[in-house]
Amino acid sequence: MSGNVLIKSSLDETTLRSRGKVRDIYEIGDQLLLVTTDRVSAFDVVLPNGIPDKGSVLNQLSLFWFEKSQDLVPNHVVTGDPDAYPAELRPFRDQLAQRSMLVKKLEPVPFECVVRGYLYGSGWQEYKKTGSVCGIELPPDMQQADRFDEPLFTPSTKADTGHDINVSEDVMANALGRELTDKLKKISLELYRLGQREAEQKNIIIADTKFEFGREPENGDVYLIDEVLTPDSSRFWPREEYAPGREQPSFDKQFVREYLETLDWDKKPPGPELPREVVDGTQERYLRAYRSLTGRSDL
Repeated sequence: MSGNVLIKSSLDETTLRSRGKVRDIYEIGDQLLLVTTDRVSAFDVVLPNGIPDKGSVLNQLSLFWFEKSQDLVPNHVVTGDPDAYPAELRPFRDQLAQRSMLVKKLEPVPFECVVRGYLYGSGWQEYKKTGSVCGIELPPDMQQADRFDEPLFTPSTKADTGHDINVSEDVMANALGRELTDKLKKISLELYRLGQREAEQKNIIIADTKFEFGREPENGDVYLIDEVLTPDSSRFWPREEYAPGREQPSFDKQFVREYLETLDWDKKPPGPELPREVVDGTQERYLRAYRSLTGRSDL
């Protein structure tokens, strides 16, 4: 495993549009350059040290799924090959290799399209209180991590800072219109089922995930954007260890969250530094997910 960590990209004269929790976004003419760093966030706080290989895993896994899903929905990728980038980016190839992609500039849809295949996380917490998830009534006596007969579409708001908020499908439809909401729901469920089928063949369960979409300003066409079925946007569980009624081992940053829960930390910035064993354990989980899903060993 490599030890190089990119916490913050620096592309000199290139116009920086924004720095998110993980991605740095640059303006490149009428396109955007997404650079996926090795930053790690938990409880909406970016932690001081990063996870080696994390950015490359997220970027390359997203490119893998963008290609797999392009028959279901077009996506925003122009190219993920730094050798095909504009000449002005060539001096930065070492920063950009494996962890970047050039994409179309689109108008983001202001909701995250969450699909849940299992009763877990915030869905489990809500179910224990109300017997429902995002307004969807569920059978009584379900256990933590039970699989749903059919996946649930449970959108959330997209917050620039702080927590995203789970909302009902009707709230999304009131904001976007029923036609667009129905279209995004249909695409999201199809994408989740595609990922679920592929992953289960590799002995991984995708418990839940979130998709983001953008629209062409001129004609309103819908594109899949951001990241797809990664350890940051999804819960990945080892299939052979799955058992309902308890917490599940995972290949995502749950390992980091579980460590942080043992600390006397108020979950406000600044975040604590992660010890070496947590960094190494998280890196190993991300790489295992990537290698298992793609069949590749290039990371």
